[in-house]
This record gives sequence, C-alpha cells and structure tokens, in this order.
Amino acid sequence: MVPTVQVAEKQACEEPRQDHELRSWRCLVFYLCFFGFMAQLRPGESFITPYLLQRNFTMEQVTNEIIPVLPYSHLAVLVPIFLLTDYLRYKPILVLQCLSFMCVWLLLLLGNSVLHMQLMEVFYSITMAARIAYSSYIFSLVHPSRYQRMASYSRAAVLLGVFTSSVLGQLLWPLEQKSIFMLNYISLGFIIFSLGLSLFLKRPKHSLFFNRSALVHRALPCELDQMHPGPGQPEPGKLERVLRNCRNSFLVCMLSELVENVRQPQLRLWCLWWVFNSAGYYLITYYVHVLWRANQNLSYNGAVDAASTLLSAITSFSAGFVKIRWALWSKLVIASVIALQAGLVFCMYMVYNLWVLYVTFVLFRGAYQFLVPIATFQIASSLSKELCALVFGINTFLATALKTAITLVVSDKRGLGLKVEKQFCIYSVYFMVLSIVCFVGAVLDGVRYYRRGRHQPLPLAQELSPLENSVQVLSVQDGGLEGQQPSAPQLLSEDDVEDSMADLGVEAKA
Repeated sequence: MVPTVQVAEKQACEEPRQDHELRSWRCLVFYLCFFGFMAQLRPGESFITPYLLQRNFTMEQVTNEIIPVLPYSHLAVLVPIFLLTDYLRYKPILVLQCLSFMCVWLLLLLGNSVLHMQLMEVFYSITMAARIAYSSYIFSLVHPSRYQRMASYSRAAVLLGVFTSSVLGQLLWPLEQKSIFMLNYISLGFIIFSLGLSLFLKRPKHSLFFNRSALVHRALPCELDQMHPGPGQPEPGKLERVLRNCRNSFLVCMLSELVENVRQPQLRLWCLWWVFNSAGYYLITYYVHVLWRANQNLSYNGAVDAASTLLSAITSFSAGFVKIRWALWSKLVIASVIALQAGLVFCMYMVYNLWVLYVTFVLFRGAYQFLVPIATFQIASSLSKELCALVFGINTFLATALKTAITLVVSDKRGLGLKVEKQFCIYSVYFMVLSIVCFVGAVLDGVRYYRRGRHQPLPLAQELSPLENSVQVLSVQDGGLEGQQPSAPQLLSEDDVEDSMADLGVEAKA
C-alpha cells in the first residue's frame, strides 16, 4: 500500500513539472520560429540587381566585378564562421548575421562606387556562411525526440518568411526612383527588428565540437591506462603522451572514422552530387537576375522567387515519398535530374523571352530541391551526429571552392570575363557533362547488377525512402543520446544548408 501512495505522490509532483516543460518548449519553439520568419523578411533582396543597374552601374561592372567577389569572400569566411559558430555557441553568430545584413543594406543605400558594392558582397557572404548557425542552434535546445517536429516547424517558418518577403517585394517594387530607395529602407527596418530579436535568444550551454557535455567527455580506456599505467607498463614519456593525446583526440578520431565511411559507394555518390551540383546551382542563382535584366527591363523577380520557393517546398516534400532501391537507381535518378537541369539552363541561354526565362528558372530550382532531402538522408543514414556535421561542412566547403574557381575563370574580368549569356552556355555544358558521367555510371552499375544476379541483399539505409529514413533515425534517437544517429534536419546547409541549408537555397542572390 505504501509503494502505491509513493508512486501516486511522485506522479503528482511530476505532472506540474512536465506541464511547465511543455509550456517552456512551446514558447521556445514559437520564439525561434518567429525569429526565423522575421530574419527572412528582406523584400528588397530580389531586386538588388535592378537596383544596382538603376544606380548607373553598368552590366559589365555588375557581372564581372561586383558579383564575383561573393564566392571569393564566401570561401574565405566559410571555415572561420563554421568553427566560431560552434565555439561561441551559435547566438553570437546569429547576431553577427543580422549586423552583416545591416551593413549590406547601408552600403546599398549609401554606397556609390564599385568598391562599395564589392564590400557589400563581402558582408553578404558573411550572412551566407552564418546561416548554419540557425539550423544548428534550433536543435541544440530541444530533446532529440523532438528533432523532427522542430525541423518541420523551423523549415515552415523559414519558407513562409522567404515566400512572404518575395511577395511583399514584388508588391512594393516601384517605377519611381525614390520608391526604390524606400523598398531598401523597409528591408533595413525588418533587419533591425530581427537584430533586436536575436539579442534575446537563449544561448545554449553545449555545442557539437568545442563545448561538449561532461557525459561526452568521459575518459576512454586508453586515457585511463595513460593516467594510471599498470604494473607491467612503463611510465610513458612526454613525447609519447603528446602523440597519444593527438591520436586519441576527438577530431582525429572523427577523421579516421570519416576515412572508413568514405568507402561506402552511396556516401561517396551523394557527397559528389552535393559538391558538383550545388556549385552549378548557386552560379545560376547568382547570375540569373542579371540575365533577366539583360533581356528586358521588366522586373518580376519577387514573384518568380515566390513561385520557385513554393515549388521547391512541394518537390522537397514529395521527395520523402519516393520509394525505390537507391543503391541501384541512385545514379540514374541523379543523371535524369541533372539532364533536366542542363536542358533548362540551355533554354535560358537560347531563349530571349522573359516569361520563358522565369518558368525555366522556377523548374530548375525545383529540380535541385527535389534531390536535396534525398541526398541529406542518404548521407545522414550511416553517420553519427558529429561526423554528419563534418561531412556536410566539407561538402559545402568543396562546393564553394569549386564555384569560386569557375567564377575566377568564367566570370571575373581577370579571367575570361564573359557576358552573362555566354556564361549560361558554359553552365549548360557543365550540367550536361555531369549528367553523362552519371548515366555512364548508372549503366555500368546495371550491367554489374544483372551479372551478379538480381536478388542481392542491399543495406537497409539505402533501401528506405528519405521519409522512412528520417522516421528510422528518429526512433533510434529516442532510445538514447549517446552514439546515436541524428535526424538529418539537425545538420546544415546551406540552404542552407545549409540551407540546408537555409533550407531551400535562400542563398540565391540578386
């Protein structure tokens, strides 16, 4: 009888605590999603290129001098921002992102030279690199069992913010010179409000790499042996202890584990897709507004960005219901989507009708976003939380380095300095080459598959659809935190993911 009374009293004490935790979690989720929504409200962003051209900057200056600074500076700040995000525990980087956006719009409003606009691109690259802070931050404050719900809420808030910003910008886009400045002042006002919100964000106590919890920092057996050698073991020297500490360090262990995981064919395939396709995708988004302006003076950039955001959300969601044997059909699916992208980019190069250019860009962006969640889950399904973050960070860095090299050769005036139309011709060839390589790989895989027999067992993570993968990973997490795989939304980029990935390629720059 006494145990029953004790259990009842314990349950009575736990119920108010659980109610308080639930209310606290709801308030936290609401505030984070509201911040994510407000941080995307920059209605003037879709019209930066028309704004610059109306400020008497020439098409050549915008194409070959101003925009190329963006990938250069992004490559320079990406790794420092990535490390500082974890070391400073997210919140300071979110504040830095808002401050950088303020600098971007102040330079747009007050700057009057090419140097000022190049400096504007430097600050914009900081905001791009800092997008990882929000996607990482929102998962550092909630229990792993709530990762999937938190991902859906935050993703919806960001998408709604991007869509609202694009529609608002299109509605406010004017024809008079004075009203153009007013649109940028409105954007600056939203950014200042977001900066105020960021100051009241809760700062997490722990992060993924530099500020790990005491549970993760428990001593390993090799460390215990090092501190207290057995009777038959000699006391190690100073150099030996240093080498042993380096060998047993967290980063070295992660890198060695990464080398082992790179041998997985599916992991290699989707990482390569992420690097090469992302580089081409962002080059298109950087210069597509210039291409539109080169054909006609009409500006429906906001409406197109809103439509592409909506289609990207639909294709990303639908990708979760694709159920095929990814170990067998991955290369064929990738090749088909990239071939579609190549055709769309070539259409942008050949056709001079503005409405056709709008439609092709919307379809191009939707095709890319269809594969993003698939790649995310295929990569995350076989990696730990820390290793997954490292892999996505490396993929983003390599993609940024590749698009920087292409920009230096194709766009920069110190390279070929091509006009925007010829650049799109080169980009269509780039996507076509990628598609051919993937088609050849798919054919070779099919031949090997039928030679060995059609009933070869495949790994479970490669058999599942992205939606099933997320459920499986989430259910594993509910069993405990230590050593379990995370749900993929905890990562990036980017886009985006990044954003990831800031999640739907918000990195698209006017």
